[in-house]
Amino acid sequence: MINWSGVAAVLMALAVGLGAFGAHALRDRLDAYSMGVYEKAVFYHFVHALGLLIVSVLARVGALTEGAAGRVGWLLFVGILVFSGSLYLLAVTGVRTLGAITPLGGVAFISAWLLLAFSVKRG
Repeated sequence: MINWSGVAAVLMALAVGLGAFGAHALRDRLDAYSMGVYEKAVFYHFVHALGLLIVSVLARVGALTEGAAGRVGWLLFVGILVFSGSLYLLAVTGVRTLGAITPLGGVAFISAWLLLAFSVKRG
């Protein structure tokens, strides 16, 4: 079983680090559009890492089964990698075709939240 609390904590630390990197190292290197994309990546990264922490707590208090928490956790994790990851790369490289995979991460996020809603309702 994966320790989703630990994964969430690492992802949140990474979001803070990447946010600081963007604010200090990239501010003068990216145009306004790319900086906006980068900031959006950091925002979604952080929000969904925090969501992952909340999911792990829900499982620990019994509001969510471990199995459901694992499924939701994987969807949030994949969403962060695909959604935020593709936006980070798009912002830094300028390769616009990377934006084509971003919606797949969005689908993972939406699926995670809907699965959470369904799983908590059933519990």
